[in-house]
Amino acid sequence: MEFAIAGVFSRSVTAELDNGERFETAKEITIFLNGQQRMTTRRNVFTLTGLLPDTTYELSVSDGQETAAHSFRTKRESVLLNVRRFGAVGDGKRDDTAAIQAAILSCPKDGTVYIPKGTYFVTPLFLKSDMTLCLGEGATLLADPDRRHYPILPGMTRASNEKDEEEYNLASWEGNPLDAFASLITGIHVSNVDITGPGVLDGNADHSDWWQEPRIRRGAWRPNILFFNHCTNIRVQNLSIQNSPGWAVHPYYSDHLQFLNLTITNPYNSPNTDGFDPESCTDVTLLGSVISVGDDCIAIKSGKIYMAVNHFKRTDKVAIRNCLLERGHGSVTIGSEIAGGVTNVRVSQCIFRETDRGLRVKTRRGRGEKSLLDDIVFENITMDRVHMPVTLNMFYFCDPDGHSDYVQDQAPAPVDDKTPEIGRITLRNAECSGISASFLCAVGLPERPIRGITIENVSVSFLPEGEREPEHPVMMDNFPALSGVGIYAQNVETLTLRNVSMEGDTKGEPCLYNVAQFCTM
Repeated sequence: MEFAIAGVFSRSVTAELDNGERFETAKEITIFLNGQQRMTTRRNVFTLTGLLPDTTYELSVSDGQETAAHSFRTKRESVLLNVRRFGAVGDGKRDDTAAIQAAILSCPKDGTVYIPKGTYFVTPLFLKSDMTLCLGEGATLLADPDRRHYPILPGMTRASNEKDEEEYNLASWEGNPLDAFASLITGIHVSNVDITGPGVLDGNADHSDWWQEPRIRRGAWRPNILFFNHCTNIRVQNLSIQNSPGWAVHPYYSDHLQFLNLTITNPYNSPNTDGFDPESCTDVTLLGSVISVGDDCIAIKSGKIYMAVNHFKRTDKVAIRNCLLERGHGSVTIGSEIAGGVTNVRVSQCIFRETDRGLRVKTRRGRGEKSLLDDIVFENITMDRVHMPVTLNMFYFCDPDGHSDYVQDQAPAPVDDKTPEIGRITLRNAECSGISASFLCAVGLPERPIRGITIENVSVSFLPEGEREPEHPVMMDNFPALSGVGIYAQNVETLTLRNVSMEGDTKGEPCLYNVAQFCTM
């Protein structure tokens, strides 16, 4: 057996098994540190805590038959600052914001701000560069439920020099630079920051009014739990994140990001509470995480047309591995705010369970010519009771004009600077069972069809006819509800099915409309 060290921190380490299995192993494995047993687990990605800084360790893994080992050295730590010494109480009642913020601002380079066991009632905290924020076992940062106590981040501010057309962007809401409340943990133009667990970040939205009338702006738009704006070299490890007012984790215009062994949970009926939404980011890795939320588990984005035209940054090089994604609207969604484009995405060794959709792409006219989605690969995936495993929709009815003729007209429109593009989408080596509506539903634009869809080495099985209800795979006007449909494709250049088995679908033949090339093998 083999494994790799995924991340070394000052007081913890995360490792990933190299076994090809999805999220977890078939049998339990034992983890040793310097020859002493530390834990047993079935998870492919695991974290050990309680280590000492600047110390060499040997980590070994055994399945009872084979053993593999690697040595590593923890990061240097200049100082450990306990927030209790700054006056934090941790009783869940007193406001501990000032004490914790003082510890953060006082932290020297390569230092750690340590939050011990307790519940710390806080308003938003702001990070600085070159530090670690560590939430120990039993530590919870509990957000103040009263929005009146939150600072507001201005969406966009013009440069002071009137001749300078530059803008300073501090906040974002659904792809636009709009005023938003600061998040529980906010990082703005910071670098080299680690946030480690095993503590809890609780947005406390279940005890506030954040989820009431969520589409109405009151003072500013809703915050996240973690928000990183124009940051580099950020790592988040081994945290539980819950009850977010809006999207839980939102990296924005940031690069070189690692998220390891996270648990993100929001109630199934909480509105617009995506789990993990990288937007206009490069080099993003999410490993070994469990996400169960009220909207999309993961949504990869790159802003709306204003940001793409004036602050263009494509989301590129995203890796998602060994994750369990449950009970969201989409397991991994790309869109709909993707005016800057999304390229080079790899999703592998994951389990999607009881989500509405699995691989979900949503876009529309108006996202613009820079909105290219290409080189998107999902492989080695289990989809268990996912209603509609693959949906690609270029008529998505979002935004105030979403139901307009411009967005919804199915006659070809002129190709112009507002026309988006979907390139190559691949699903391979997957098992999809318990399907209700359709396995693949892809609807491109007639003026710019989806370039290429490849489905390879995939087994598909539907629920029995009496156990499924007709559903709408894609959110567009005048599209019928489907039940038991294997393949529906419209406005696609090339559709390739290679070694695909289909069981329980009501139509034996694919439903193809304006598909230029259909290949089966």
